[in-house]
Amino acid sequence: MDRRRNMVLGQMKQFRMYLLLLCLLAAGNAWGQRGGGGREAIDPERLQTARIAYITTRISLKPEQAEKFWPVFNAFTNSRETLMRTMGDLSRGAETIGEEEAKSKLNQKLQLQQKLVDEEKVFIAEASKILTYRQLLLLQNIARDFNRYLYDRQRGPGK
Repeated sequence: MDRRRNMVLGQMKQFRMYLLLLCLLAAGNAWGQRGGGGREAIDPERLQTARIAYITTRISLKPEQAEKFWPVFNAFTNSRETLMRTMGDLSRGAETIGEEEAKSKLNQKLQLQQKLVDEEKVFIAEASKILTYRQLLLLQNIARDFNRYLYDRQRGPGK
């Protein structure tokens, strides 16, 4: 019985890996056909599909987990991106501002960084009701790996 169960589980893992590979290849093929992979050539829908497949496979999300997890994760990601953009905007023009404005901008950046930490705590609290802590820990590395993969793809071969 255990042998049969292990064989079925092994086949499911193999299927997930094939699905991930298929999605990544499809996304890579689409980027390659749309003008060489520059920023303007990225199709957001395909990027999202590839990201979902990549993360789902790597943290072994079950369908019932995925249904609850993705809305929470997407809300957190959108909020985080907005905060990161705002922090980046605060650094612009640093060469031409006075000391008081620079001090104010640094304080604003620190407040935004604290907000990022606070939002991550909330995300972990919400997501831990859906995922295991191990999956959450894996998620942090996987998201970074996927972003690195995309960065390397955009740079192209030999760059």
